[in-house]
Amino acid sequence: MLKIQIPATSANLGAGFDSLGLAVNLYNYVWIGKSDQLEISSVDGIEVPTDESNLVFSSAKHLFDLCGKPLTGMKIRQENNIPMTRGLGSSSACIIAGLYGANLILGSPFNTDELVDIAAKIEGHPDNTTPALLGGIVTSVYEENRRVHWVKQEIYRQLDFFAIVPDFELSTTFARQCLPEQVSHMDARYNLARAALFSASLLQGKYENIRIAVTDKLHQPYRMKLIPHAQDVFDKTYALGAYGTYISGAGPTLMSIVSTQNYGFEQEVRRYLDELGLSAWKIFKLSIDNLGTRVALE
Repeated sequence: MLKIQIPATSANLGAGFDSLGLAVNLYNYVWIGKSDQLEISSVDGIEVPTDESNLVFSSAKHLFDLCGKPLTGMKIRQENNIPMTRGLGSSSACIIAGLYGANLILGSPFNTDELVDIAAKIEGHPDNTTPALLGGIVTSVYEENRRVHWVKQEIYRQLDFFAIVPDFELSTTFARQCLPEQVSHMDARYNLARAALFSASLLQGKYENIRIAVTDKLHQPYRMKLIPHAQDVFDKTYALGAYGTYISGAGPTLMSIVSTQNYGFEQEVRRYLDELGLSAWKIFKLSIDNLGTRVALE
């Protein structure tokens, strides 16, 4: 069996709604191989679908179908370290695991660009699936013809990414329902400028720009209301010296970008969450993964 390692992802990055995403060093592992029947199991006790609705299997089967190859069964084992439905790309990790593993089993008939397009078609947008596959920070545009235009940039800056993860789920579908169907030209212009500023500032090390670059008028003001104490936590992270804090993906995870020299940040955020009665919230100290999905060594 192949052992596939897939990174968690953080999308939107504030102003880059449905276009910016980055991979971080929190991983799901999927063992995948051919079998005469469908065998799906969890190695860590986290419940996963064991029928054809399993997203790893359905994604793998989709690739087999595109090749005109029958797939009657498959053996899949899953280790899920990425919190589910929390805005860290758990569904994208499953999609990429299935596609990547199936592509290897089939002899790699699809190249990277094709896998990017197929994954975005399954997910509906590319801002998680693309960095999950490629690693780094990715800017992507998804055209109506189902083609993704993307640029990957590797980041080697001395930055920590603190994922502040609430103890409740928030589905992307529900989080999108709270967004307005139309936005003003002024708000669109506001976001375009800041999304461009974010990538350039991260690459050039101009961290003083990040706080401005992660502000947004298209989705965060509406989703903040779905996350209790979100504004309080935002304010506290800035008081503790964060370069920027934003809602990761559709939420509810909040992501803070912090200097690696800010040694007390995690401890102070933990103390503050406890004061708010949010002791069940978790904090993950992460960094950017520049490699993306790969075969893991046993």
